[in-house]
Amino acid sequence: MADLAAEAGIEDPAARALVVRLSGGVPLLAGAACRALHAGAGPGDEGAVADQAAGELTERLARELPGTRWQHALRLLATVGAGDEQLLAAGPELFTRLGALSVVRRTPLGLAVREPYRTVLETAYRWRRPLAHHSSRSRAAAYRGTLLARAGTPAARAALVREGLFLNGDATLRGMLFPAAESAVRVAPAQDGDADDIGRLLHGWARRGGFDGARAERITEGWLAHGTSAFRLARDADGRARGLSALLPLGAATADAVEPVLQQHTEHVAAAPRAGGLFLGAAYATEPAAHARILHDILTDSVLAGHLVVSTATADYQRLVRGMGFRLHGSVREDVYRCGRRPEVFSHAFAPASLPLWLERLGGRGAGPGEHLVAGVTRALRHLGDDRALAGSGLPTGPATSTPAALREWLREAVYRLAESGDPVDAEAGAVLAAYYLGGPATTHHQVAGRLHLGRATYFRRLRRGVTAIAAALGEETAASGR
Repeated sequence: MADLAAEAGIEDPAARALVVRLSGGVPLLAGAACRALHAGAGPGDEGAVADQAAGELTERLARELPGTRWQHALRLLATVGAGDEQLLAAGPELFTRLGALSVVRRTPLGLAVREPYRTVLETAYRWRRPLAHHSSRSRAAAYRGTLLARAGTPAARAALVREGLFLNGDATLRGMLFPAAESAVRVAPAQDGDADDIGRLLHGWARRGGFDGARAERITEGWLAHGTSAFRLARDADGRARGLSALLPLGAATADAVEPVLQQHTEHVAAAPRAGGLFLGAAYATEPAAHARILHDILTDSVLAGHLVVSTATADYQRLVRGMGFRLHGSVREDVYRCGRRPEVFSHAFAPASLPLWLERLGGRGAGPGEHLVAGVTRALRHLGDDRALAGSGLPTGPATSTPAALREWLREAVYRLAESGDPVDAEAGAVLAAYYLGGPATTHHQVAGRLHLGRATYFRRLRRGVTAIAAALGEETAASGR
């Protein structure tokens, strides 16, 4: 694609890079991008260039599906990632017609536009209608959150988590997990005869990380000692191994293998009750799309296992797990890979009840608490004396809220702090919470409103304001504990 751009007279390296990035290896899109650049768009005008490519793409697709009714539904589908009939609000006939387009595929969660066409269509839509684009993504994220809260199987939760990350993740996360390219690789457990492929790929992983080869080999030998089942390989259509992950089950049997890269954190993050989760030692692929497939596979296994511990000395992976809201436990004592950087240890619990709240926090930076967090705080306040209910509330936990007793105490103190606020409206909201949830014997909203001399509408506005303030404080508390 870079050569094609050069032949088309695109001399600016930044403009050529934009052609490569948007085209995803498709000459039709590369040619359209070059025409947009020649027409006056600059290398920083990604939306304008994508719009030219999107227009030429839809003209070509009109040969498959005459008319224009489907065009907005297609760009909406590109924006939301995967869409069922309800999410797209397309109706059964239009949904079926969309599914027949050559750039659309069927997934467990509905239709999806193939890359790189998806990226081009979404980028153009964001450029043309930025507010509508933002609203579409927000509605889709809320819809996925509702489905996730109701998902009945781990496999369904894993698929919805992937879509949630697509809709809520930051630019770093989306760039690594959802590159603008398709990959034909399939990921499966390594077999006994795959030792050579594992060794070759681990050498590539060590080189890319800038690790000392001999030191990295000694560490990975500890993982290999637990058998090839600790590795998963990504193979292309010809059966060639293009990437791998090293995922060990956490427990007493693997403690010797994970200790060198967890060191002082081993007991805290890998011992009971954490045993039963997974430890990620390495993830590597020879090209970005295959790497994304590896990461999706790791994510699925982690949701199924319920807990993931990561030790990484690579800046890209550190940014990735931070972007996913993992808890940082700190660096290990030594530069174990002899690369000038000490690995950092992260972990995340994929508890089913907390998944919607986690995804909301990723998508709501600076926008206040999400509805699932507000609802979780409401449930916790309602059942403040019930340890079992608090443990199953799905609320995020940090050092100050790690047990039902600690969470109960934190919520009580947060309510009283709010009631003592210098803002009279916040103080009134805190007084409503204290009177209704902490006031002793069961009482009704009507009784509390009368006692505080508040009208019905004002009372419920204060109640909502108070719960939202507590939810926001809890979100900030647990986010701070994970940094």
